[in-house]
Amino acid sequence: MSTKPKVAFICVHNSCRSQIAEALGRHFAAGVFESYSAGTETKPQINQDAVRIMKQLYGIDMEQTQSSKLLEDIPPVDIVITMGCNVQCPFLPCRYREDWGLEDPTGKPDEEFIKVIKTIHSNIQILSSRIVDGIL
Repeated sequence: MSTKPKVAFICVHNSCRSQIAEALGRHFAAGVFESYSAGTETKPQINQDAVRIMKQLYGIDMEQTQSSKLLEDIPPVDIVITMGCNVQCPFLPCRYREDWGLEDPTGKPDEEFIKVIKTIHSNIQILSSRIVDGIL
């Protein structure tokens, strides 16, 4: 039984930002927390630009280990991170919640994806440090 906190990265469609956050959380913070992502709706596949750019930047193939999931498809979590859905961000019970306020890069140039991915990477490192330091 793991004592690591479970972190859910959520947004409405669970196809882009939350998937990137799950992948980067697994890649860079697996020793600190368990990463999940989910939404209130699913897409048939993860955003293909996100998949391509994550492979280029980190060598991570999100399609190998992840899929679009609903909130009820993940276990109960300790920490919820919403991506910045603005309107009807999904609700999930947890002991701590924060919103990262990220713009959805879907349909935008690669530079926008890279900017969002780098922000998520930085946020993952900060979140990980806060958990390690006992702040969360």
